[in-house]
Amino acid sequence: MPTGRPQLKCSNRGGLVSDFPSGTNPDRPNFIKRNRLVAGLADTTIVIESAEKGGSLITADLAFSYGREVFTFPGRISDAQSAGCHKLIREQKAGLITSASNLLTVLGWENISVPQQATQPSFTFSDNNEIEKISRLIREQEEIQLNQLALLTDTLVHLLTALLFELELNGLIQACPGNIYRWK
Repeated sequence: MPTGRPQLKCSNRGGLVSDFPSGTNPDRPNFIKRNRLVAGLADTTIVIESAEKGGSLITADLAFSYGREVFTFPGRISDAQSAGCHKLIREQKAGLITSASNLLTVLGWENISVPQQATQPSFTFSDNNEIEKISRLIREQEEIQLNQLALLTDTLVHLLTALLFELELNGLIQACPGNIYRWK
């Protein structure tokens, strides 16, 4: 049950902001609340494709109402998945962009260089037996499909993907096409 206030969990190099307690299922009714936070935290919202009443439009409208920049790619007039993008442009809620370099120019980021820094995983296995079990299985198998991993660990797929994402963020595994995960 939502608390009404976003929860914040941080580590050395990241954080998690949520309206929901840990373990909440990623159910459809929760998307708008999640996107409210995304729109508020992001400098820019970019809509690639959206139907006339797509969820992306809700996020774009939220970002626009927060005074954030919103951009969209135009699409074919006859394409239903471009109708939302055209609507944003027509209503002057989004700027039109045509490429990544165009976006970098519009945002003034084209001359920014990011210094390379060595990254070290901030994750410690001693806190989480489930992560240990998952990482051990992937290491032993070298690569494994998501459903097979779910069966072997007896973990629900939606919970497993969150744990796999954590391992991926820490540079320990690589996500490959077909929901296959490889040890790095």
